[in-house]
Amino acid sequence: MKISFKKSLFAVVASSALLLAACGSAQNDSNKSGGNEKEKKVLHVGTEATFPPFEFVDKGEVTGFDVELLKALGEEAGYEIDIKNTGWDSMLAGLDSKDLDIGMSGITIKKDRLKSYDFSNPYYESEGFLILFKDNVEVKNAEDLKNLKIGVQNGTTGAEAAESVVGSNAKNISKYESSGLMFQALLSGSVDAAVTDKPVAEEYIKQNPDSNIQSVEDKERFKPEYYGIAFQKGSPYKEDFDKALDKLFENGKYAEIYKKWFEEEPNLDSLKDAKSYIDSLKED
Repeated sequence: MKISFKKSLFAVVASSALLLAACGSAQNDSNKSGGNEKEKKVLHVGTEATFPPFEFVDKGEVTGFDVELLKALGEEAGYEIDIKNTGWDSMLAGLDSKDLDIGMSGITIKKDRLKSYDFSNPYYESEGFLILFKDNVEVKNAEDLKNLKIGVQNGTTGAEAAESVVGSNAKNISKYESSGLMFQALLSGSVDAAVTDKPVAEEYIKQNPDSNIQSVEDKERFKPEYYGIAFQKGSPYKEDFDKALDKLFENGKYAEIYKKWFEEEPNLDSLKDAKSYIDSLKED
């Protein structure tokens, strides 16, 4: 049977339309099923992984309370987290150069740091500092540091706490690039005492029961402080992570992670109240 050219052309166009429609329908079904789901944005994170239990290296992997919390926050906020053990100074430099999106390493939210970085709402309340010393050294309070050789981690609030007692240019302070090197100096006798965050000090004693390291707390001289996640100034991610942190407070995930690493319930009310304290630092 002879078919006209017009009819043939119509048949081809109609067939093509049906084919395109079928492809479009399959593509839509693929989108609905997540086949073409948009990949999560990867955020690059720097840390200084010699600060257990917050961050440390175990079997070649960076782990700890901060790391687990950050991954949970990233999942809640819709981001992939790529965390590297950069070291403290390189972490801050990476934020400055915009090579890193986030810094998380038990970073205390402070007035001077708020001038250079944005911080999340507080996620951890540190109960001040402990002074560590060998059992052949006598320390009753912070004033005794004036007569001792002191080790601190450079650039930390632990260093500032020690300097508040003995002076910023005191010759009896030795500054180390990591808390691990500070602890080694204490064990070797290069320094008589070390000043660091209370949970870090307690974790060190717990993990080294035969080290003959003692500790003393001075709540009058060393006040509590709050940790936050550091972002580049004007970062678009801060708001997302603040919302994610609130969500983890509400759904119990934060408490779950906290109890895993610290074996006690977190004081969520104190953390929530600390938001106003951080806001006051920005206003000063």
